[in-house]
Amino acid sequence: MHKVAIIGASGFTGAELLRICATHPDFEVIAATGETQAGNRIADLYPSLAGVYGDLAYVPSGDESVLDADLVFLGLPHGASQSVVPGLRGQVNHIVDLASDFRLDDPALYPAWYGDEHTSPDLLADFSYGLPELFRSELAGAELVAVPGCYPTTAVLALSPLLKAGVIEATGLIVDAATGVSGAGRPPKPHTTFCAVDEDFSAYGLLNHRHTPEMEMVLRQYAGVDASLIFTPHLAPMNRGILATCYARPTGQFTTEDVLAVLHDAYDAEPFIVVSERPPSTKATLGSNSCHLTARVDPRTGWVMVLSALDNLVKGASGGAVQCANLALGLPEETGLTVAGMYP
Repeated sequence: MHKVAIIGASGFTGAELLRICATHPDFEVIAATGETQAGNRIADLYPSLAGVYGDLAYVPSGDESVLDADLVFLGLPHGASQSVVPGLRGQVNHIVDLASDFRLDDPALYPAWYGDEHTSPDLLADFSYGLPELFRSELAGAELVAVPGCYPTTAVLALSPLLKAGVIEATGLIVDAATGVSGAGRPPKPHTTFCAVDEDFSAYGLLNHRHTPEMEMVLRQYAGVDASLIFTPHLAPMNRGILATCYARPTGQFTTEDVLAVLHDAYDAEPFIVVSERPPSTKATLGSNSCHLTARVDPRTGWVMVLSALDNLVKGASGGAVQCANLALGLPEETGLTVAGMYP
């Protein structure tokens, strides 16, 4: 049994980590921190977890119980992990960070896309990027893991096999994606209240969303070519899920069957990827660690279209983090995770 601590366990990704860890046969949660919730019971904030966590209460992030863990998940807002990791490293065996603090390999990208200089740039190269389907060998036994963003996970899983196989051009890529409101986090915001979101569908982060350089970085690292893309995120009136529609120009004459064959070759052995002719939907992935993919080639316009769907809080965040944690700890990758979604 591996002892696990979750720093930042009061947010949505933290709650999802608590839910997944509750049924993980090899994980024991020994500490869950939440600065604004310290002293309050987990069950009072999330009654859905009452049956498994009982009277366990949130503790401050500096609580010494965290240091008794074998592995620590960080579910903090962007920027906070940069000040936590240097002091935590060496005190615990493994750190899995769900924020964007250590995802990018170039420290110059942080002020450009996040607005602030990185405070621990020397640690960036020590982190493994946490997308097992592409970088599994780097995650086995890893001490430090940076879990991808939910949007990059969705888009990169769709585009990377085609780019590596030389089927699509590396430039002129287009990613249109819609996410549920949980992607904005638990604290209320003017644009995520019920009245703002209900019966609405809106785009945001036009041309400057911070996940853009992460997508380009991962495509470059995996496919070995410099990729450039336009990413437009949208907010949909649903709790959770992401659906990405990705467009690319082909490098030659290909059919829908050709493109689907590339995806099948890349993912048929992967436990959490489903490739099918069916158009994917967010509902089909709800509560699962699965990503559903399909593709089409339009002979009229020549465009290649790849669609990808997943649960932004599971495969796009906490489930992906547990998948990485399993690899870091030497456990079977699928342990504690489900491929079956909840329906209806």
